[in-house]
Amino acid sequence: MKRTIAGLLLLLGMGSGTLLAQGGYGLRRDIRHDDRKIAHDRRELRRDLRNGNYAAARHERRELRREYRDLRQDRRELTGR
Repeated sequence: MKRTIAGLLLLLGMGSGTLLAQGGYGLRRDIRHDDRKIAHDRRELRRDLRNGNYAAARHERRELRREYRDLRQDRRELTGR
């Protein structure tokens, strides 16, 4: 019983630590990470289009849309605070 309670308290403590770590610094780090991923995907898209690999270019465009969506969400969360 003591182990169960200790385990639950440990899980709650770790969860709240992660929640607090996602303050302004965590979001800024996520934004920088998203920017780097977007730059990488754009390079890959240009390479795929240059080489005529249109299936890979379609895949890169999907990734770019997903990354832009994540970036917009992170920026919205940062300004909403």
